[in-house]
Amino acid sequence: MTTLENRRTTFIHSADRVSFGGVVRSEFIKLTSLRSSVALLLAIIVFGLGVSIALSLTMEGAGLPDQPSIDFMLDQVTLGTVLFGQVIAAVLGVMMISGEYSSGMIQRTLIAVPTRLPVLAAKAIVLFAATTASALIATFGSWAATYPMFAAFDLAIELDEPGVVMSFVGGSVFLGLSAILGLGIGTLLRSVAAGIATTVSVMLLLPIVLSALPASQVVRNLQLLSMSKAGDAMSNPIDDQGVFMDLAAGYVSSGAGWLIAAVWTGVFLALGAGRLRQGDA
Repeated sequence: MTTLENRRTTFIHSADRVSFGGVVRSEFIKLTSLRSSVALLLAIIVFGLGVSIALSLTMEGAGLPDQPSIDFMLDQVTLGTVLFGQVIAAVLGVMMISGEYSSGMIQRTLIAVPTRLPVLAAKAIVLFAATTASALIATFGSWAATYPMFAAFDLAIELDEPGVVMSFVGGSVFLGLSAILGLGIGTLLRSVAAGIATTVSVMLLLPIVLSALPASQVVRNLQLLSMSKAGDAMSNPIDDQGVFMDLAAGYVSSGAGWLIAAVWTGVFLALGAGRLRQGDA
């Protein structure tokens, strides 16, 4: 046997490298083959439907509007999905990457895709699509399930009313972005416990801490620019005031909410990408 035959192969020939489509399929298989991931996706739907139905069953005692109100309906229908779903989605995002570090699977993944960043991009695509799809099922399903209850009080709102569909879509996309936020934090910290704690702090505890601080315009601005406030804005109907954002007046439009959520997500995903590219597996 020659020395050439004994030489250890230290690179993957370009013809044998995994395509990006193959990486995406691999990440989809990973996501759907783990019972914990599937359970979290189903939890988004269950919590969304459950909270909406519970609120609708008790809305008479809580007080009803005098006439059909889109804002009232959206509060009842999207609250469960957006409030509880954002945490579930973020936890799913953290687990999708940090779970591989805990099990050691990440080493095999990066051997197959040594450039690394395509792995993170594929995870983000699969995670965003799956989470957003679950959220869409939850929001539209909640509307369908509660429609008869609203109709019983002559408060039913149709899907073709201005802003309804976009509010459902906005709230669902927010959950998808929350999942990617968790993915970025999980990639940065590489720990399930630390990633989940940090993600929950960013999404839920930060607004609470800010509300406890002495009132000032700076604190108020930070509250309005938080990730959770972006979710509220994204799930609200688009208005025609023509104002994108007015921090002094405490106003954040739906479009501004999309931008704020995208910035939060992009920052943490970029930080995670830098850690993935430079750090050891």
